[in-house]
Amino acid sequence: MAHSIIFDTDPGVDDAQAIAIALRHPEIDLLGMTTTYGNVDVEVATHNALLLAQLAGRDDVPVAQGAAAPLVKERHPPPAHIHGANGLGDIELPAVRGKADPRSAARFIVDTVNARPGEVTLVAVGPLGNLAAALQLDPSIIGRVRQVVIMGGSIREGGNVTPVAEANMFNDPDAAARVLTAGWPLVLVGLDVTHRCVLTPAHMARIEAGQGELGRVLAGSYAFYRDFYHDFLGIDGCCPHDSCALAWLLRPELFTTARGHLTVATDGDAEGQTIFAPQGRTFIEERWSRTPPVEVCLEVDGQAVSDWIADTLA
Repeated sequence: MAHSIIFDTDPGVDDAQAIAIALRHPEIDLLGMTTTYGNVDVEVATHNALLLAQLAGRDDVPVAQGAAAPLVKERHPPPAHIHGANGLGDIELPAVRGKADPRSAARFIVDTVNARPGEVTLVAVGPLGNLAAALQLDPSIIGRVRQVVIMGGSIREGGNVTPVAEANMFNDPDAAARVLTAGWPLVLVGLDVTHRCVLTPAHMARIEAGQGELGRVLAGSYAFYRDFYHDFLGIDGCCPHDSCALAWLLRPELFTTARGHLTVATDGDAEGQTIFAPQGRTFIEERWSRTPPVEVCLEVDGQAVSDWIADTLA
């Protein structure tokens, strides 16, 4: 069964790997990409999304530009030391032919979901401003999406940009709080599982060989990202965070999930922290269980997911 998805993204090296999967996998019907600031400025994100679609021979995939900054908080500059100033490891890139869809990302999401009620899965792998804006534009999409898969957050793992916060949640905690508690069918794929997956040089060699010009861009950007992960986590490779969201969608049996209630801290030292209360467990007060129940990923067969990414793109 094909999954009809909108991929909300801020490419970004690991985003590029996931976009390649979304463009190529036979069980994914990629209805469009929506872009946000995060790893890069939103204009760069849009450029990269258009370029990756072009390199895959998929100029038919619309790209709609979205959030340029957080809903409330002051914006932090993009992490050029992780993804490069151009988001793709500062390698030389071909010219882009295509242009973005004239609609905003939020409008594109609302239009697409309403045109295909019950069919569209939203896969979001950056800060969540576009999904929050779509909810503001038309709250009724909560009952019309098939599913929402979010790469972000951390339940037990701790943070990667603060001691407790994952980058996408920290970049726009107010948007995250709105999206994670909206009441639609939602799965959180966070650092608890993405840090268990490692895309190795051997994996990337297979991907580069299998993807032509797109493979060259994936491999070139990977080299920059790999250097960061060698210093950050002491691994030889990178954590393919965003591809893990698609792995969950297509290979859920590789993951262990739990059901419960999520909240997001929007200020203070815990800003951007995702707080999870398992369903059915009582705490000293009821406030941690006030939000609609969702699924969170807690464990994964990291080797199997990493091999699946390479197999998909090789």
